Amino acid sequence: MSVYHRPVSNIWWLKRKPYILFMIRELTSVFVAGYCIFLLVLVYKLTQGADAYGNFMVALKLPSSVALHLISLAFVLYHTITWFNLTPKILVLYRGEERIHQGLVAGTFYAVWAVISFMVVWLVLGV
Repeated sequence: MSVYHRPVSNIWWLKRKPYILFMIRELTSVFVAGYCIFLLVLVYKLTQGADAYGNFMVALKLPSSVALHLISLAFVLYHTITWFNLTPKILVLYRGEERIHQGLVAGTFYAVWAVISFMVVWLVLGV
């Protein structure tokens, strides 16, 4: 007995906007992983001494490096925002028998993100 498999185009995801946004979100994972690797390399350069770290910092000031960081920032922000918007759909919370509104759950994540971001800026800049 043979089973029929309907052929699927390689660009099936270009047919509907939700599919496109989903694929972009999946692509942003590459930038998140890339930035994690960048942070690991930064820590490694710190262990190699002042000269290696200094050379790495000089390389980070190149326009191509700045552009790559800005592109990565945009993708990581998109990834974060879509994750925070998705979380209340997956993490269903109840208070007694009543379901907590999805906007409240997502809003809590955004508020914690804002507080932590403020704390990091305060620690780094000493504002």
